[in-house]
Parts: sequence; C-alpha cells; structure tokens
Amino acid sequence: MEMGWAEARDTLREWREISVRDSEQIAELGEFLVFDHSSKLKDELWLVCEQVYIAALDIGNYDLANVCIEKLNDQFPNSFRVRKLRTMELEAKGQFEEALDAYKELESEDPTNAAIRKRKIVVLKSKGFYGDAIKCLVSYLQTFMADNDAWLELAELYIKHLDYEKAAFCMEELLISNPFNHLYHQRYAEIKYSQGHRDVARQYFAQSVKLSSNTNMRALYGLFLADGDERKKDNQYAAWTAKIISTKYRDVWSNRSEESGNSLKITPAADIPQLTASVTNLLGQLKIQDSSA
Repeated sequence: MEMGWAEARDTLREWREISVRDSEQIAELGEFLVFDHSSKLKDELWLVCEQVYIAALDIGNYDLANVCIEKLNDQFPNSFRVRKLRTMELEAKGQFEEALDAYKELESEDPTNAAIRKRKIVVLKSKGFYGDAIKCLVSYLQTFMADNDAWLELAELYIKHLDYEKAAFCMEELLISNPFNHLYHQRYAEIKYSQGHRDVARQYFAQSVKLSSNTNMRALYGLFLADGDERKKDNQYAAWTAKIISTKYRDVWSNRSEESGNSLKITPAADIPQLTASVTNLLGQLKIQDSSA
C-alpha cells in the first residue's frame, strides 16, 4: 500500500460523499484500514466498514465482507441496518428466495424504509418476476412520488412488457419535475416514436437536442428519423440534423486522424435518403431497447 492510512481514510471519505463505487479500489483501501489501522479511525470505522462491506460483496471477497459485518454486528448487535447488510450478502450469493423473505420481514418492521423496499424490487427483477416488480414499484411510488429513479425504472419495466402507454406516463411524470433534463425528453420521444406518434416524437427529440446544446447524438438521430419522412416535401429539420451529425463525425475522425498520424477522411452523406438508410440500420429505427443494452 503506497499511501498512508490518513490519505486512505480521506480518499474513502471523499468517495462516500460523492457516491463513488470503485469496488476494487475501495476494497483494497478498506482492507488496509480495517486490518491495520481500525483503532485510528475511531467512530468513522463503522462508516468505512459498511462502505468496504458493500464493495467486498461487489467483487466477491466474502472473507473481507465477513470481517466488516462482524465488526458492525459487534458494535450494533442485530440492528436493522446490520440485518439489511446481511441480506445484501444473500443477494450477492444468488440466494434470492432467502433474501426476498428477509426483506419482507424488514419491510414489515418499517414500511416507510425506502431502501428496503427498493432492495426487494431488485431481488424480484433478479428472479425475473417483472410483473411483481411493477406492482411493488407502483406501490412504492404512491408513497415516494418524488423518486425519479423509481419512475425511470418503472418506465423501463413497462417497456419490457411493450406497454408503451404506461411507460410514456412515467416519463411524463419525470418531465413535469425535470423539464430541463435532455435525457428524459429523449427517452419520452423514443417511446412516442415506437408508438407511431412521429410528430410528438419530433418535438421532444428537438427539445432534447436544444437542451443538450446539440450534443445528444441519440436525440439527433431520433430527430432525423422522426422528420425524415419521404412523403414530406420539406424535411428541413432532417436536413439540418444530417448536417450536424455529419459535422460531428468529421470532427471525430479528424481528431483520430491527428492522433494516429493517418490521413483518415469521412465523406459527408450525399443526400438524406442515403443517411436515412445508414441511421436506420444503426439504430433499428429507434425501436425501444432496454437501457442496459
């Protein structure tokens, strides 16, 4: 270990504050602190143990995880938080039935605990019980309506079931509370495009492009496709978008050419139909895909 214990402590503290989850580095620094300098950490030891425990589960280092959880259990015997952490270990080991039962028991003790309810939803998704996960998310959002991540997750689950109307409703809820988030506009536009509502899709793709200052490439492609109807006489937005996309590709290839020392060139699209075919092939006509894909 090259850094001293104080620097390692400060690093883990900073990563906790900004929610960094570099599990391998956290486990390495944490092992150094927990094994060799635990007495110097004083009360911060418990925060470090929890942080390192989760990181150890991520990388499958169950020996380190066991050391951390035992220290926590010695300090806080059979506490609610320690039991939740132990249940996360069941998840990590693929023991989903046991984890689900444990989360249900914890939820019955504290129905307002958002973290427990969300962990239960994660387990249901891991088991492939998407219908049950949807029901739990709907129930969860009745209590925690301001949870943007939950609305987005529910939208993705509805998309898995090809229920675009309900997915669109979820995104509308997000747009109401986050009107300047270009990614939400883009996702809503993709759903409307898949429903066949090209005019609505074009409006929201355009707004996403505007909010991202022309940097959201997926929104640019979406705007191009939504406006690139061959039956239209004036595809002004598609033409403008084609130029923006071509320019961005030229810039990328120009930078790569300078870095590699080669004289690589990219030829701009000669016409809109040619670029339409290329974009359609790349994005599958922007049909909805899992966000994890």
